[in-house]
Amino acid sequence: MDVVVSACLLGRRCRYDGGSKPSAAVCTLAEKVRVCPICPEVAGGLPTPRPPAERVGEEVLLSDGTSVTEAYRVGAQRSLEQLRRSHATLAVLKAKSPSCGIGYIYDGTHSGTLVQGDGVFAGMLKGEGVCMVSEEVVESCRPSVEHPVAIVLGTGLGHLRSLVHPVRRIDYHDIDGFPVDARPIPGHSFEATIGTVDEVPVVVYPGRIHLYQGYSASEVCALVRHAHRLGCRDIIFACATGAIPGNAHTGLGILTDHINLTGVNPLVGDASQRGLETPYVDMSEAYSPYLRTLARGVADDLGIAVEEGVYAGVVGPSSETPAEVRMLAGMGVSYVGMSTVCEVIAARALNMNVLGLTMAANYAGEGSVSHEGVLEGARQNADSFERLVRGILRLL
Repeated sequence: MDVVVSACLLGRRCRYDGGSKPSAAVCTLAEKVRVCPICPEVAGGLPTPRPPAERVGEEVLLSDGTSVTEAYRVGAQRSLEQLRRSHATLAVLKAKSPSCGIGYIYDGTHSGTLVQGDGVFAGMLKGEGVCMVSEEVVESCRPSVEHPVAIVLGTGLGHLRSLVHPVRRIDYHDIDGFPVDARPIPGHSFEATIGTVDEVPVVVYPGRIHLYQGYSASEVCALVRHAHRLGCRDIIFACATGAIPGNAHTGLGILTDHINLTGVNPLVGDASQRGLETPYVDMSEAYSPYLRTLARGVADDLGIAVEEGVYAGVVGPSSETPAEVRMLAGMGVSYVGMSTVCEVIAARALNMNVLGLTMAANYAGEGSVSHEGVLEGARQNADSFERLVRGILRLL
């Protein structure tokens, strides 16, 4: 996987003060990918050290008022050409920088005040199809013993728990909010495992309950709240789905977005009882672009066939009619399933980083659909799914 990284985050002394801003999380990532280091300021011919600069509108000014806009523009263009040559799909850029800042930059007063906006290079990168994140995003996604990665597995995908070197096991019925009378359907197990996979701390939940079983949205999301209480900041949801003909094929997929057609939402009601400050949650990036890009890069490097698309969550348990499938196709849906959407909403309300993976066992609306068929599809994709998840965990 090719990744562009601001050189100062790797420890190179190219900042205005002659120093660097190394990030341990970024340096760890850099050891596992093909890195293309960039520094637009140096590429633009600016000396190191140099007076600090901040962006003011379309201008970039030094602290004494001197304009260095042209140097920043030239350096950004040269860095963009370097990125294109690298074929990178991910750029890890220094937060708040007048070149590399994403979303927020210093306001030009040299007082530490931030305003909405992008650095010159970050602005040029928009439209290039490259995922841009700051070092803060990489750091927030880095797993540790205090912040393990949660993995919630759907129908037929629970075999992944066999990879875990266990430290502790937890019966789902001991989890607060999980219904005490719940029993797993075939392809699910109700015992969470805390441990490591390839030395990465994880909490694996090899099964879930569903709305179609008569449980509430709050009960369905009990595992998410439990993972959050254990310190998990990243959560991977894996689910079995039907592929929408014309929009996706059977096999593995990465979820890019979702449409909640269940008619329920886990945030309805008293938010404070679920540990939330507010029920009004931004879902514009429900599925982390950073985690999605890592997953895509792992799949490409390992030669695993993986598609990407929008997921529609329905109640079930009946399968979709041909008319419903045509409607979903017209809505741009690639995958349809009976889980995940409520859990993702709950995870985002708790500010967790979400990755959605799916195993499409059949084409929705075509031929005989059975639970046994879904289990067989999971078995056929078990090796690829395992390699994909292990590769993602390795990069994190």
